[in-house]
Amino acid sequence: MAGVKRDEELNQSLLLHNSPSNGLVVDDDQEKKDLKTRVWIESKKLWQIVGPSIFNRVATYSMNIVSVAVAGHLGELELASFSIANTVIVGFNFGLLLGMASALETLCGQAFGAKRYHMLGIYMQRSWIVLFLCCFLLLPLYAFATPLLKLLGQTDAVAEQSGEVALWLIPLHFSFAFLFPIQRFLQSQIKANILAWVSMTVFVLHVIVSWLVVYQFGFGIVGVAVTLDIAWWLLFFGLLAYTLLGGCPQTWTGFSMQAFSGLWEFVKLSTASGVMLCLENWYYRILILITGYLPDATLAVDSLSVCMNINGWEMMIPLAFFAATGVRVANELGAGNGKGAKFATKVSVVNSTVVGIFFCALIMILHDKIGYIFTSSTDVLEAVDELSYLLAFTILLNSVQPILSGVAVGSGWQAWVAYINLGCYYLIGVPLGCVMGWVFDFGVQGIWGGMIFGGTAVQTIILAIITIRCDWEKEADKATKHVQKWSTPDPDNQS
Repeated sequence: MAGVKRDEELNQSLLLHNSPSNGLVVDDDQEKKDLKTRVWIESKKLWQIVGPSIFNRVATYSMNIVSVAVAGHLGELELASFSIANTVIVGFNFGLLLGMASALETLCGQAFGAKRYHMLGIYMQRSWIVLFLCCFLLLPLYAFATPLLKLLGQTDAVAEQSGEVALWLIPLHFSFAFLFPIQRFLQSQIKANILAWVSMTVFVLHVIVSWLVVYQFGFGIVGVAVTLDIAWWLLFFGLLAYTLLGGCPQTWTGFSMQAFSGLWEFVKLSTASGVMLCLENWYYRILILITGYLPDATLAVDSLSVCMNINGWEMMIPLAFFAATGVRVANELGAGNGKGAKFATKVSVVNSTVVGIFFCALIMILHDKIGYIFTSSTDVLEAVDELSYLLAFTILLNSVQPILSGVAVGSGWQAWVAYINLGCYYLIGVPLGCVMGWVFDFGVQGIWGGMIFGGTAVQTIILAIITIRCDWEKEADKATKHVQKWSTPDPDNQS
């Protein structure tokens, strides 16, 4: 309970500092502070969310890394099939469900900034309902994974084993519907510490169980899939126990029938959020699929999968900034503080870029060694080495782009960003990648390079222009109206 009390004190402190009536609307006293002091204050607030979120996301993603690594050491076919099933089939659904859950970052963040605490629990329950139903609609992708992958050009051996693995990953698929909303529910109220502790505990258990199931009991690729299912469900039940047992006394008031009201409006907002992020998430899945058409597809897919897993591993850091930026911007806008949201955006971009430069340099230094995490195949290691500089540039670019997407989520711009993602990624990036890969015969390097320069870079520039030209005071007014529209009266405050 001491931890809960500290969380509540931190929340009250942040809200007191963020409230317009208490001076964070960058009044005369605040403006007199020098830039260095203001940056330090905002950076501390940011890292109170980013630090535990990085810990949480790295630990969570590392569970996937462990599973891919275990599959890779079983053999090249196992590495390719598990990577395809986890990255393409699960990844497509992951992107949509994660995006739909991100609607909570807007709703919960703004409601928390406006001190409508009781709405956070209701929003989460609505999200559970919507995402759970959506999971059933996505099941055919798992059931027909094998013929789908064959249709997309994968070899029979890879497609058939990937289809088998996909069926065993269905429990993982349903865990997303409950885990993603509760993560955003806790994150929006500055309770990222519990996410970090639960994820690290589950990660340690996952490493031990993976070793036992695969190497001691010999369950092979099926054992890899089942242990990953169990790990993700343990994450959810750990966070649920914290919530139900008194960890969120202000924001969790129990299960409510209000969760079933306004579902259609919630579906529309969740869908906009889902389309925004899934178009982005699917982009790299499509990269792996396109690579499967190249000569010596197994080697190309293996090497690219290694790079994508390393990129995804490091991506947990900018995604933590994405989440923290969304929370900070939503909190400030919900409190009616446009200038505070603008300043939080600037500080987040600078912090994340510095981290990105560090990891970009690290990849360039270790370019010929990074592949050993996943494989001992000489051919795959050499192919990964050739792709390492593209990987380094991707990491640098991704240190900025997710933060701008976080601003969009915190401000409720998901629908606009969905159109931007569609145009940049699929009308520019994918065609350019295909041209570079086949017409100019640059192979996997051409495909990846074309998609990065043509899609991600262009999208980042457009989002930067939109953010720079944003009228933040107008956005604060819109957020206030948004909170009023979506909120219901607090039963504890009714006379």
